[in-house]
Amino acid sequence: MSSAQPMIRMNDLNKSFGQLHVLKNINLSVSAGEVVVIIGPSGSGKSTLLRTINQLEKIDSGQIYVDGVLVSQGGNLSTTAGSREICELRSQIGMVFQRFNLFPHKTALENVIEAPLVVKKIARSEAIAQAERLLAKVGLSDKRDTYPAKLSGGQQQRVAIARALAMHPKIMLFDEPTSALDPELVGEVLEVMKELAREGMENRRREESRPKAAISPKKMPAVMLMAVIST
Repeated sequence: MSSAQPMIRMNDLNKSFGQLHVLKNINLSVSAGEVVVIIGPSGSGKSTLLRTINQLEKIDSGQIYVDGVLVSQGGNLSTTAGSREICELRSQIGMVFQRFNLFPHKTALENVIEAPLVVKKIARSEAIAQAERLLAKVGLSDKRDTYPAKLSGGQQQRVAIARALAMHPKIMLFDEPTSALDPELVGEVLEVMKELAREGMENRRREESRPKAAISPKKMPAVMLMAVIST
């Protein structure tokens, strides 16, 4: 990917639900290394915009490019990218939801290793080692064998962040990640997100200062895009 090419680009994006025109002629460009926050009241289309990026919502018109690949055009899958390529792109987009969406019958560790095992087909020992590192990163090493019902909301959201990072995504989408939390739990989640943003931007600066041949595969998301409710 060239440095001038945005990681996410939207051209004249429109999306309606019946008579409600939620997204109106949206144009957006997000480059690698950027952290972008979308702020607006409830119902203004923030979550819908995020969900169009990995095609959890289909668009009515416009274009969406991810890492230079046209993935959505006018509500149909692009002929530029085949279905296999789009599935691969989706696997590189991590998403953290408002309501955590953890598997209730799996422990914190099992939630984090599920996608790498099923989608990437990596060895179980490798998936466990990676999950343990990620749980340590979000401050939950001591909760690896705990089920979601026994975790606080903030702890569940941190497990969800670790789960998304386990796929080594290029893009991380945060859909109002603290809106379902009690006020006293918001800080612990925001601190993890700020640390991810710092690491992602530092990695990007290091890569840009190296010769191209010396650049190693990125382990941190190149882009963080989040929706935040305005008060």
